[in-house]
Amino acid sequence: MQGSKRVSRREFVESAFGVGAAISAPMVLAAPKGNGRSFKIGLIGCGGRGQGAVVDALEAGKILGFDVRVVAVADYFKDRAERAGKRFGVPPERCFGGPKSYQALLETDVEIVLLAEAPLFRPVHLEAAVRAGKHAFIEKPVAVDPPGCRRVMAAGQEALKKGLVITSGTEMRHDWNFRLTHQAVAVEKALGKLYAGRVSFCIGSMFHTKPINPKTADDLVRTWQNWVALSGDHLVEQHVHNIDIANWFCGRPPVSAVGFGGRARRNAGDMYDFFSVDYDYGDGVHIHSMCRQVNDCWNWVGHEFVYERGRTNGSDYPRPQQSPIPPDLPRGPSSHHQEQIDTLYYVAKGQPRNEAQAVAESTAAAIMGRISAYTGKQVFWDEMMLDPKKNPAVYNLTLKPSAEDFEQGTVEIPKENVVALPGVPA
Repeated sequence: MQGSKRVSRREFVESAFGVGAAISAPMVLAAPKGNGRSFKIGLIGCGGRGQGAVVDALEAGKILGFDVRVVAVADYFKDRAERAGKRFGVPPERCFGGPKSYQALLETDVEIVLLAEAPLFRPVHLEAAVRAGKHAFIEKPVAVDPPGCRRVMAAGQEALKKGLVITSGTEMRHDWNFRLTHQAVAVEKALGKLYAGRVSFCIGSMFHTKPINPKTADDLVRTWQNWVALSGDHLVEQHVHNIDIANWFCGRPPVSAVGFGGRARRNAGDMYDFFSVDYDYGDGVHIHSMCRQVNDCWNWVGHEFVYERGRTNGSDYPRPQQSPIPPDLPRGPSSHHQEQIDTLYYVAKGQPRNEAQAVAESTAAAIMGRISAYTGKQVFWDEMMLDPKKNPAVYNLTLKPSAEDFEQGTVEIPKENVVALPGVPA
């Protein structure tokens, strides 16, 4: 048990999702010759995850033999953009700030843009990137509400039409041991029929833990991890990783979700402390999802899938008959690196790629669980994502403030420590 020991978000991700290291140590294969290829990248969202993605992209360029350079950065806060620019050698005139800074960056000569602002902003930023003809890497989750997920899906389809590459931060789909295991058990059916499973992201408390009584839109963005409208709640913002694996191994999004959750220890923002959700994937397959951010509790981040002839944690059966990995794709030292290696690889190959669909489906599945827990109702995929007439309140649910509110200066500050109550009309 980890107790109340605090580790960084990145340490959680790398330790919890790097389980393949116990099977075979990551190694870097011989990279293909770069042939003098160079790429100009831009960053939108200069926080820790965004800057980390840039570092990984620069290292990915070295592995592939490409000349990768950061030529522009943008952030809601100009001073943060300027600090990132100084770190990566970007001139001050290409360090953009403000809620519309992404527009200025997309007008530059960047070829690949890394999207790492708060989840609320990602649908708008991806749409703009695709309109501008840019390849994109988009962090997870990609939205906070059903309309946002559908916008990302539509942007992904438009990107394909334009021949663009869209990759996502659902890093386990880039991890080789997960990919090999998925090929063996989900594609080649090495263990037979999938019966059931469980996925978890139970950890200690994270981020801001004291009330900050926000007075401005800037305060909300600075503490975005605490607010449902900006992060989606931690079920969406973090547990989406594991729900994504459930979708991947089941081969489809869930049919419905029934969940509950609550708030026992938090005293800032408007999110829950814990969730428990039953996802029905149809054909008798149910996946139990649980996530929690409370100190001094039992913790587990992982997956378990039970099949007709055995079980897997998603990364411990890397013996497929045929590998799904291109033979000339280098293997990076971590899944974070692999995301960026894959992005550059497909851009260099001129092979359009749309990872927006899968990450939007996983984000939507997480949102479906959140809506169920908040309301106490069973929520169905078709009424939330497919048919606007079945349940318009769910289909059209748009969290406020929206990304457009920040751009237009019409943000209304949510009340702190006021949370959803299931069974009580909003």
